[in-house]
Amino acid sequence: MTRMADECQRVKRRPQERGFTLVELLVVIVILGVLSAIVAVNVLPAGDTARVQAARTQIDVFANALQQYKLEVGSFPSEDQGLDALVNQPQGLRRPERYRAGGYLDKPNLPLDPWDNPYQYNVPGEFGAFDVFSYGADGRPGGDGIDADIGSWQ
Repeated sequence: MTRMADECQRVKRRPQERGFTLVELLVVIVILGVLSAIVAVNVLPAGDTARVQAARTQIDVFANALQQYKLEVGSFPSEDQGLDALVNQPQGLRRPERYRAGGYLDKPNLPLDPWDNPYQYNVPGEFGAFDVFSYGADGRPGGDGIDADIGSWQ
């Protein structure tokens, strides 16, 4: 009988234990929303910064490959040959046997910039013997912030 009495008391106590109120749930949702906004504001620009840094790194790789190309072939690729000369042997080389087997980049295809646009190449360059650059996020010359041009001269 004592057991039955204990059960009844437990059942009677349970209604006193309440769940969360609607106000408490709304407060938690608002707090989560504020935290999400703070994280989004601080993390999303990091993606843009990473893309700019990736473009700079790739431009440095192109610049090193172009220097190797010149050392072995004797001149930089022409603008007509472009950066593609770093992955595919161009026609009409005076000494084709000097072209490195497999090209001058580790990739079999010419990579695009982080915004899926082709890198630009000018020879002679405005800022040096050659210019390799990306037009940035907008894919057009000029711009500010992530839309600014990123080049081998920087």
